[in-house]
Amino acid sequence: MLKFILNNQEVATDLPAGTVLLDFVRYHQHLPGTKIGCREGDCGACTVLVGELADTQVRYRSYTSCLTPLGNVQGKHVVTVEGINMEQLNPIQQAMVDESATQCGFCTPGFVVSLAGFCLSGQKPTTQNAIAAVDGNICRCTGYKSIERAAAKVAQLLAASEGEEPAVFVARHQILPEYFTSIKSRLRALAADSAPNGHVLSGALQFVGGGTDLYVQKHDQMKELAARFLLNQADLKGIVRQENRCVIGGAATVSDLAESGVMQEYFPDFRQFLRLVSSTPIRNMATVAGNFVNASPIGDLTIMFLALNAQLVLSDGHTAREIPLRQFYKGYKLLEKAPQENITAIWFELPAAATRFNFEKVSKRTHLDIASVNSACCLTIQDGFIVTAAVSAGGVGPIPMLLRKASEFVAGKEVSEELIQKALEIAQTEIAPISDARGTETYKRLLLNQLIKAHFLALFPQLNPSELVQ
Repeated sequence: MLKFILNNQEVATDLPAGTVLLDFVRYHQHLPGTKIGCREGDCGACTVLVGELADTQVRYRSYTSCLTPLGNVQGKHVVTVEGINMEQLNPIQQAMVDESATQCGFCTPGFVVSLAGFCLSGQKPTTQNAIAAVDGNICRCTGYKSIERAAAKVAQLLAASEGEEPAVFVARHQILPEYFTSIKSRLRALAADSAPNGHVLSGALQFVGGGTDLYVQKHDQMKELAARFLLNQADLKGIVRQENRCVIGGAATVSDLAESGVMQEYFPDFRQFLRLVSSTPIRNMATVAGNFVNASPIGDLTIMFLALNAQLVLSDGHTAREIPLRQFYKGYKLLEKAPQENITAIWFELPAAATRFNFEKVSKRTHLDIASVNSACCLTIQDGFIVTAAVSAGGVGPIPMLLRKASEFVAGKEVSEELIQKALEIAQTEIAPISDARGTETYKRLLLNQLIKAHFLALFPQLNPSELVQ
C-alpha cells in the first residue's frame, strides 16, 4: 500500500506502483487541474510539486507528473494546482491575471504550480530565478513577456522573506494556504508509520530511477511492470567529498548536482552547464545513474563524466564491483552490466587547481532539447603545457565516446593554434557520425570541430579566435 499526502489530505492506494501520478490525480482523485499534454515531460501542463523531508526542512521541487510513477512519491507531499487554491485567487494566480499572462488557460496551472514551487524554494527572490522556475512550462498562445512580468510580480511578493522558513512566510502573507506549515510534522509521522521500501517488488529486475526516459519509451508497459524504485533509497542519494574523491549516489538527481557544494567548489561553471540539460522539472527527477544506464550516445551527463574519468560502483544486491565509465559501453545500447546490477555510486578524483573543465552542446534550441553534438574537455595545465587531457563527444558514434587519440596527442604539448588544428584532424579519424533528424554526417563532423575549438577558447582566453579557422 502506497501512502503520501496529496494537497491537504493523506491518501493510500493499492494501484500498481508503476502507475503515473498524472493518471492517479486526474482519474482516481478527480483533480482535473493537472492537464494531460505531451506525456513526454516537455510541455509542463502536468506539473506538480513534490515535497520531501531534507534534513530539518521540507524541500519542494517541480515534477512532470506524466513521467512520475507512484512508487517515487511514497511518503512525500504532492501538490496539484487545487492544493494551492484559496477562497479567492492566490497572489500567484492574480499576477497571471493582472499581466494578461493566460489566454486559452490550458497550460496556466503548470505555470502557477511552478511559481508556487519557487515561492517554497528559499531561493533569492529575483526575477531571474522566478523566470527560471518556469523553464519547463510551455505556453503556445499568450507570449512569454506577459508571463515574465507575472513571474517578476511573484518575485516581489517574496522580497521580505529572507531568513524565514518559506512555508511559514507564504502562509503568513497568504500567498499559499496555511496547511503548508503543518506538512513537516505530517511527513515525519507518515515516515514513522510507513514500512520501508514497501513499494519495492522483490525479484524485480527493472530498475527505475527518475523514470524520465523509461516512461517516454515504455509508457504502457511500465504501469504493470515489476520494478524496483530507487529514487527514495537513502543509501543511493547524496554527493559528498571523501578525501580526494567526489562520491555521487546513483539516485542523486541533476538538480542535486547543480546544488552540490562540492561541485560548486571544484567546478564553478558546472551549474551553468547543467542549465543546458533538459528543464527544471526533469532535472529535479532525472538521476545521474539513469543517464548513464540509458546509454544514449548524446547523454549530456555521460559526456561530462567521461571527461572526468568517472568510476561506477555496480551491485547485484550481494556483491559490488567497480568499472570505469569509459569501459561501460560495448555498443549501441549495450552495457557492461548484468541485468540484476544497478549503479549504486559514481566517483571521480577531484581536480587540482591546475585542472580546467568545459562542456559544450549544440541543439536545435538552447534549452529543453537533446544534443546534435555535445562535448566535454578536462585538461591539466602547467606552465602553458597540457599535462593530461580528456576530450569526450556525443552524437558522433553509436556510443558516448572518449576521443582517446586526440586526447593523447595534445598531452605533454604546449597550447597553440597549430596543436588544436592537428588535434581536430585526429579527432575526425575517431568518429563515425550518421545522418539523422539531428543533422547530416558532414554537419556533425563540423560541429565537433567547432566544439573542440570552443573548449580551447573558453579555457585559454589568450588564443586568437580568428586563427582557429576551419
